[in-house]
Amino acid sequence: MNPFRRLAQRFGRPPGPVAEAAGDDDVLAWGARRDGGWLVATSAGLRAVPDGELLPWHLVGHARWAAAETGGTFAVTPLVEVEPGVQTRGPATRHVLDDAGELPAVVRRRVDQTVVASKRHPLPAGGGVLLVARRVPGQAAREWTVVFDDDADRDDPAAREVARQRLAEAVDGEDTTR
Repeated sequence: MNPFRRLAQRFGRPPGPVAEAAGDDDVLAWGARRDGGWLVATSAGLRAVPDGELLPWHLVGHARWAAAETGGTFAVTPLVEVEPGVQTRGPATRHVLDDAGELPAVVRRRVDQTVVASKRHPLPAGGGVLLVARRVPGQAAREWTVVFDDDADRDDPAAREVARQRLAEAVDGEDTTR
Protein backbone atom coordinates (compact mmCIF):
# COMPACT_ATOMS: atom_id res chain seq x y z
CA MET A 1 0.00 0.00 0.00
CA ASN A 2 1.42 3.38 -0.83
CA PRO A 3 2.15 5.71 2.11
CA PHE A 4 -0.67 8.13 1.25
CA ARG A 5 -3.31 5.38 1.26
CA ARG A 6 -1.94 4.04 4.56
CA LEU A 7 -2.23 7.50 6.14
CA ALA A 8 -5.70 7.99 4.67
CA GLN A 9 -6.87 4.73 6.22
CA ARG A 10 -5.19 5.32 9.57
CA PHE A 11 -6.50 8.87 10.01
CA GLY A 12 -9.43 8.97 7.61
CA ARG A 13 -13.01 7.93 8.07
CA PRO A 14 -14.09 4.41 7.25
CA PRO A 15 -16.30 3.84 4.20
CA GLY A 16 -20.01 4.42 4.88
CA PRO A 17 -21.03 0.73 4.98
CA VAL A 18 -18.16 0.00 7.39
CA ALA A 19 -19.18 2.77 9.79
CA GLU A 20 -22.84 1.75 9.52
CA ALA A 21 -22.09 -1.91 10.27
CA ALA A 22 -20.02 -0.93 13.30
CA GLY A 23 -22.96 0.88 14.88
CA ASP A 24 -21.89 2.25 18.26
CA ASP A 25 -18.58 0.36 18.23
CA ASP A 26 -15.37 2.15 17.30
CA VAL A 27 -13.89 1.19 13.92
CA LEU A 28 -10.22 0.37 14.55
CA ALA A 29 -9.14 -0.83 11.08
CA TRP A 30 -10.56 -2.31 7.91
CA GLY A 31 -9.37 -4.10 4.82
CA ALA A 32 -10.96 -4.26 1.37
CA ARG A 33 -12.04 -7.81 0.48
CA ARG A 34 -11.32 -9.03 -3.02
CA ASP A 35 -14.90 -10.30 -3.41
CA GLY A 36 -16.30 -6.88 -2.42
CA GLY A 37 -16.96 -5.52 1.01
CA TRP A 38 -14.57 -5.25 3.92
CA LEU A 39 -13.16 -7.12 6.88
CA VAL A 40 -13.53 -4.76 9.83
CA ALA A 41 -11.95 -4.67 13.28
CA THR A 42 -14.13 -2.82 15.78
CA SER A 43 -13.82 -2.29 19.49
CA ALA A 44 -16.19 -5.25 19.96
CA GLY A 45 -14.77 -7.76 17.47
CA LEU A 46 -14.19 -8.74 13.86
CA ARG A 47 -16.89 -8.50 11.19
CA ALA A 48 -17.15 -9.11 7.46
CA VAL A 49 -19.17 -6.30 5.86
CA PRO A 50 -21.79 -6.36 4.49
CA ASP A 51 -22.72 -9.96 5.28
CA GLY A 52 -20.95 -11.11 8.42
CA GLU A 53 -21.90 -11.49 12.05
CA LEU A 54 -19.73 -9.95 14.72
CA LEU A 55 -17.11 -12.36 16.12
CA PRO A 56 -16.19 -11.00 19.57
CA TRP A 57 -12.45 -10.79 20.22
CA HIS A 58 -12.53 -13.35 23.03
CA LEU A 59 -14.02 -15.93 20.63
CA VAL A 60 -11.28 -15.63 18.01
CA GLY A 61 -9.29 -18.86 18.34
CA HIS A 62 -6.84 -18.09 15.55
CA ALA A 63 -6.47 -15.30 13.03
CA ARG A 64 -3.67 -16.23 10.66
CA TRP A 65 -2.44 -13.59 8.26
CA ALA A 66 -0.55 -14.45 5.07
CA ALA A 67 0.69 -11.31 3.31
CA ALA A 68 0.88 -11.06 -0.49
CA GLU A 69 1.95 -7.76 -2.08
CA THR A 70 -0.50 -5.10 -0.84
CA GLY A 71 -3.08 -7.53 0.46
CA GLY A 72 -3.17 -11.07 1.68
CA THR A 73 -5.41 -13.63 3.31
CA PHE A 74 -6.86 -13.90 6.80
CA ALA A 75 -7.96 -17.32 7.98
CA VAL A 76 -10.13 -16.73 11.05
CA THR A 77 -11.02 -19.67 13.29
CA PRO A 78 -13.78 -19.00 15.82
CA LEU A 79 -14.17 -20.72 19.16
CA VAL A 80 -17.58 -22.30 19.76
CA GLU A 81 -18.85 -23.32 23.19
CA VAL A 82 -19.98 -26.97 23.14
CA GLU A 83 -20.72 -27.17 26.87
CA PRO A 84 -20.05 -24.82 29.77
CA GLY A 85 -16.32 -24.15 29.94
CA VAL A 86 -15.49 -26.33 26.92
CA GLN A 87 -14.91 -24.88 23.48
CA THR A 88 -14.09 -26.31 20.08
CA ARG A 89 -12.55 -24.70 17.05
CA GLY A 90 -15.15 -23.86 14.43
CA PRO A 91 -14.47 -23.95 10.70
CA ALA A 92 -12.02 -21.30 9.51
CA THR A 93 -13.31 -18.50 7.31
CA ARG A 94 -10.94 -17.14 4.67
CA HIS A 95 -10.95 -13.48 3.74
CA VAL A 96 -8.83 -12.51 0.73
CA LEU A 97 -7.96 -8.83 0.98
CA ASP A 98 -6.72 -6.54 -1.78
CA ASP A 99 -5.79 -3.88 0.73
CA ALA A 100 -5.21 -4.83 4.36
CA GLY A 101 -4.12 -1.49 5.79
CA GLU A 102 -3.54 -1.72 9.53
CA LEU A 103 -5.92 -4.66 9.93
CA PRO A 104 -3.34 -7.45 10.57
CA ALA A 105 -1.64 -5.53 13.38
CA VAL A 106 -4.93 -4.48 14.98
CA VAL A 107 -6.37 -8.01 14.88
CA ARG A 108 -3.22 -9.45 16.42
CA ARG A 109 -3.19 -6.86 19.20
CA ARG A 110 -6.89 -7.21 20.04
CA VAL A 111 -6.82 -11.03 20.19
CA ASP A 112 -3.63 -10.99 22.25
CA GLN A 113 -5.20 -8.53 24.69
CA THR A 114 -8.00 -10.97 25.50
CA VAL A 115 -5.63 -13.80 26.47
CA VAL A 116 -4.48 -13.62 30.10
CA ALA A 117 -3.00 -17.12 30.33
CA SER A 118 -2.65 -20.10 28.03
CA LYS A 119 -1.37 -23.52 29.08
CA ARG A 120 -1.14 -26.71 27.03
CA HIS A 121 -1.14 -30.11 28.71
CA PRO A 122 -0.65 -33.59 27.23
CA LEU A 123 -3.39 -36.19 27.54
CA PRO A 124 -2.81 -39.83 28.60
CA ALA A 125 -3.65 -41.37 25.20
CA GLY A 126 -1.86 -38.69 23.16
CA GLY A 127 -2.90 -35.30 21.95
CA GLY A 128 -3.45 -32.46 24.34
CA VAL A 129 -5.73 -29.92 25.86
CA LEU A 130 -5.35 -26.14 25.87
CA LEU A 131 -6.48 -24.19 28.93
CA VAL A 132 -7.07 -20.49 28.24
CA ALA A 133 -8.04 -17.63 30.52
CA ARG A 134 -9.52 -14.68 28.64
CA ARG A 135 -10.82 -11.25 29.42
CA VAL A 136 -14.47 -11.06 28.40
CA PRO A 137 -16.09 -7.64 27.99
CA GLY A 138 -18.58 -6.89 30.74
CA GLN A 139 -17.17 -9.55 33.10
CA ALA A 140 -14.91 -8.72 36.01
CA ALA A 141 -13.59 -12.28 36.35
CA ARG A 142 -11.47 -13.98 33.73
CA GLU A 143 -13.13 -16.82 31.90
CA TRP A 144 -11.23 -20.11 31.78
CA THR A 145 -12.04 -22.51 28.97
CA VAL A 146 -10.79 -25.86 27.75
CA VAL A 147 -10.10 -26.67 24.09
CA PHE A 148 -9.16 -30.25 23.21
CA ASP A 149 -6.74 -30.72 20.30
CA ASP A 150 -8.98 -33.52 19.02
CA ASP A 151 -12.74 -33.19 19.53
CA ALA A 152 -12.98 -36.96 20.10
CA ASP A 153 -11.03 -36.53 23.36
CA ARG A 154 -14.02 -34.70 24.86
CA ASP A 155 -15.77 -38.09 25.08
CA ASP A 156 -12.82 -39.87 26.72
CA PRO A 157 -13.33 -40.01 30.52
CA ALA A 158 -9.56 -40.12 31.21
CA ALA A 159 -8.92 -37.09 29.00
CA ARG A 160 -11.79 -35.18 30.62
CA GLU A 161 -10.43 -35.96 34.08
CA VAL A 162 -6.95 -34.71 33.16
CA ALA A 163 -8.48 -31.55 31.68
CA ARG A 164 -10.61 -31.03 34.80
CA GLN A 165 -7.61 -31.49 37.13
CA ARG A 166 -5.34 -29.22 35.08
CA LEU A 167 -8.05 -26.56 34.89
CA ALA A 168 -8.56 -26.66 38.68
CA GLU A 169 -4.78 -26.30 39.18
CA ALA A 170 -4.62 -23.39 36.72
CA VAL A 171 -7.54 -21.56 38.33
CA ASP A 172 -6.19 -22.16 41.87
CA GLY A 173 -2.72 -20.93 40.88
CA GLU A 174 -3.91 -17.96 38.84
CA ASP A 175 -2.15 -14.66 39.38
CA THR A 176 -5.10 -12.32 39.90
CA THR A 177 -2.92 -9.21 39.59
CA ARG A 178 -2.67 -9.61 35.79
